[in-house]
Amino acid sequence: MILRALTLAGGVAGAAVTSQFPEYSQQYLQRLGGAVDALHEVVADFDASAQAVGLSRSDALAQMTGTAFMERRRADMATTFARYETLQTALTRLQGQGPFMRAYHLPQMSDPQIAGAAWQAFQPAVPLNFAGMVFAGVGFVAGGLGLGVLLRLLRAPFRRRGARIAAQGR
Repeated sequence: MILRALTLAGGVAGAAVTSQFPEYSQQYLQRLGGAVDALHEVVADFDASAQAVGLSRSDALAQMTGTAFMERRRADMATTFARYETLQTALTRLQGQGPFMRAYHLPQMSDPQIAGAAWQAFQPAVPLNFAGMVFAGVGFVAGGLGLGVLLRLLRAPFRRRGARIAAQGR
């Protein structure tokens, strides 16, 4: 009886958590778009400066040498370019997708800075749409099954011992 109640509680907890994914993923997507826009401005400004003196991006980066500051700035810009490309790719894959496809592309939602900002802005809500209900259903089943299996595994050693004691007492 207690095992069933705990399994039900695990299902309810799983439903509550996973039903929030559609809204969280929307928050993440909005933050991702803002980050890509901000990085695009930085990249475009650097490229325009390089073109103004007849250099490509890679040539301009190669010329940023000579002092510790310039070396540091070159490394920072290279990191910025790489992050821009990564986030732009993620945005392209996620943009225009519904919550189910965003769940499918979950690895694209892995930037720690954006995830942290989305989590800070996120506020749980009761999902009253189809996607929220489906995610809640999946979470209920996964939470219930997960906790049920865990509790059965934890209980197994005690069952065997109880069965041995009962067999010896006969």
